[in-house]
Amino acid sequence: MSDGIVLIDKPPGWTSHDVVARSRRVLGTRKVGHAGTLDPMATGLLVLGVNRATRLLTYLVGADKEYLTTIRLGQDTLTDDAEGEVTRTSGIGSEGGRDVHDRLEASIATLRGPIEQVPSSVSAIKVDGKRSYARVRGGEEVTLAARPVTVHTFEVLAIHPARTEDGIEVLDVEARVECTSGTYVRALARDLGRALGTGGHLRALRRTRVGDFAVADAQPLTRETAQLRMLDVATVLRAAFPVRELTDEETRELRFGRRLAATGTGEVTAALAPDGRGIALVQDDGGRARPVLVLDPA
Repeated sequence: MSDGIVLIDKPPGWTSHDVVARSRRVLGTRKVGHAGTLDPMATGLLVLGVNRATRLLTYLVGADKEYLTTIRLGQDTLTDDAEGEVTRTSGIGSEGGRDVHDRLEASIATLRGPIEQVPSSVSAIKVDGKRSYARVRGGEEVTLAARPVTVHTFEVLAIHPARTEDGIEVLDVEARVECTSGTYVRALARDLGRALGTGGHLRALRRTRVGDFAVADAQPLTRETAQLRMLDVATVLRAAFPVRELTDEETRELRFGRRLAATGTGEVTAALAPDGRGIALVQDDGGRARPVLVLDPA
């Protein structure tokens, strides 16, 4: 089995582990991992590493992400998304609805750029060795520490009046979000609701991009899927990193883990052999380029 990256368009209801488990069976290898979890309710791009390419996931998981989302204003939930128990429904009456429209852009503006974001308490972050979501579902109150993230884009695409099952008026806001890794879009929905005084939660989420990889290039996965396309390592390296073309001598040195002349960029750089093979990732250190990951060792 070769090494590479598989792009999956995750279906709703599947956990990221479900996707990995099914992909292992289809690909015939245990060595499959993913570059960033998607919640079961979410759909969209999940980047999988296969065999040696699982070692690339450390570098891909930190890439910026893009999402399409629907945020419901006028209702809070325990988990800040549609899967959680409703904790408050303030609703948005006709007058309040117009007021929210007027204040929506100004409130969203406060959530753009570098911000300090408090993650949703129902997250996988560990608190004293135990997942935060496990503590919350066990009845504990958990408040996580704020962490710096950057929201590059938070733009409204459409606004739809809606009603809850009880007939209370709410607003569903469709938006596009581009952000750094580690940003919780659920928390953006929660914080937008707080800024407007209406409450809010995430109604739907679709991840459309991870770094330079797009969901348009991903493939669906079902229980019946019998074959998956794979991007080879060299293709992935060219898509995700700046590239350094090696000489034959540099290729030999790097495959033994030896340092090369500096790249002069300071960035993690993909090093490719003259025949196009992906050899390693290198980064300048002390005036030389040292291998941080050798993918094709001697």
